[in-house]
Amino acid sequence: MAEDELYPIAVLIEELKHTDVLIRLNSVKRLSTIALALGAERTRSELIPCITDSLDDDDEVLLAFAEELSKFVPLVGGPEFAYSALPPLEVLAQIEETVVHDKAVESLCIIGEAHSTAHMEEHFLPMTQRLAKDSGWASRVSSASLFPTTFKKVGASCKEELLNMFAKLVEDDMPMVRRAAAQNLGKLAAVTDMSHVKTVLLPLFNRIISDEQDNVRPHAVDAALVLSGILPKEELSSQLIQPLNAISKDRSWKVRHVLAEKYCDLEKAFGKEIARTELEPLLVRLLQDQEKEVRTKAALQVPNLCSELDIGDRQTIITTSVMRHVADLCADQSQYVRVAMGSVLLQLGPILGKEKSIELLLPLFIKLIKDEYFDARLNIVRQIDELQKVVGKEVILNNILSEIAPIAEDPQWRVRLAFCEQVPVLAKVLKQDGFDSSKCSLTNMVLSWLQDNVFSVRETTAKILADLVKEFGDAWAKEKVLPRLTAMGAEKAYLSRLTTLIVIKTMAVVVEPSTANSTLLPIVMKLADDTVPNVRFNAAQALEVLAGKLEKGSVDSQVKPKLEIMINDTDSDVKFFAKNALKKF
Repeated sequence: MAEDELYPIAVLIEELKHTDVLIRLNSVKRLSTIALALGAERTRSELIPCITDSLDDDDEVLLAFAEELSKFVPLVGGPEFAYSALPPLEVLAQIEETVVHDKAVESLCIIGEAHSTAHMEEHFLPMTQRLAKDSGWASRVSSASLFPTTFKKVGASCKEELLNMFAKLVEDDMPMVRRAAAQNLGKLAAVTDMSHVKTVLLPLFNRIISDEQDNVRPHAVDAALVLSGILPKEELSSQLIQPLNAISKDRSWKVRHVLAEKYCDLEKAFGKEIARTELEPLLVRLLQDQEKEVRTKAALQVPNLCSELDIGDRQTIITTSVMRHVADLCADQSQYVRVAMGSVLLQLGPILGKEKSIELLLPLFIKLIKDEYFDARLNIVRQIDELQKVVGKEVILNNILSEIAPIAEDPQWRVRLAFCEQVPVLAKVLKQDGFDSSKCSLTNMVLSWLQDNVFSVRETTAKILADLVKEFGDAWAKEKVLPRLTAMGAEKAYLSRLTTLIVIKTMAVVVEPSTANSTLLPIVMKLADDTVPNVRFNAAQALEVLAGKLEKGSVDSQVKPKLEIMINDTDSDVKFFAKNALKKF
């Protein structure tokens, strides 16, 4: 054989023996290129054996090998020769490092899909059997994930033996092996005929539910999701619901937590009738669980309860069976449960309707608004929009405004900010007359945030004032907002003067030209002479924003001369923004 034909293999071998792990990694990542250069026959006869002999390396390099080998089906000559890529992956599937054998299994499944039935029985099946019988736990863990791919490709004569072998993995001495088998039970059931599901896999499902390890039992929930789509509807209650009820009473909270997490998926899988009669009591039990983690996860599922039923049926179920537990969760001793319940509480509004929402949700909303934990207050404040959509303007005016007013001064700035962000929503609902009612003036609240000690609150308030002017008009702005801006522009605290300009920059876009000329321009012109450079360059920015709304006389007599002075300012930022503004005139 010519020396140049051996060169790629020789270079690969040399690089794979290099002491620098980065060089070895780069070499592995070029395997596809090397295989392409060698051609399919030499890849099968030379490169694959070379790779197999080079698998004594760091986990990082082995992971790269496992990933690259998944691309080798076309490089070894297509599906007809896919089996030739199996030997190195079989070695990698026995490595104890989880990420390595998991990636090897993933690649084996990809290559397995390319096998014909004959090649599957001749090459892939024996490999799966060797791994399943191997004394090393990693091999048996890897084999569990190969059973679904193997089972659907082999003939009927081999399937019985495969199922018996899988059953041994479910009863393995090593918990890690049993967990891997439990994770793959559903996938295996999806490719198994009904008779084997009933005679072999259902007993294994029950075996998993009764496993002594709490990292094995949770996987029965995923298996139940798959089995529910395979078994006849009339058998679901006896074969699956009863075991799931046992899981809801499991001694380990981790198992119950998984059940709560998957509750909505279970409803969809089992259908609306079973959801109503069998699964709803299961969720109610989880809502009363002794562990806060389970109650938290169950609380998040409440708005999706019986989601496929008619709205009337859902309302009946929620009001009669669930709301008393929702009320308990809103007063739960765990702050995390209250936070979770608060995040979804008002999603029940459209289901309950206006009257029931006023009766049942409104008191809970008010309770959470006053919660001692700020995240609970934060979550409920963010849902004011959802509440008003259901209960309407009058209820907001008469029952809510006076309760939420203290939030304007909440000690947690994120709560103040969240309420601030809800103000435009309230403005659209309450209109101008309700926004400043005898019970509560939201305008005063908003204006007080202009003096907030957190910049994010002040900045958001400035944007919101522009939204309010757009909603209520210039007359409202002249009466309620502009006097405050004029006063703030003259205050000694430079932050007040700076905030004034930030507000003007947002309002300038929405006010009428007359307002811009008569009120906003005088404030800006005064602040353009401020002693603080930050204030002066913000004044220049404000003049730039006002450019399209100012009268020509004012521009020529006031604005341009002022900007020409500012471009010679001692501060570089003031010069820069003054030049930008001058280009607009």
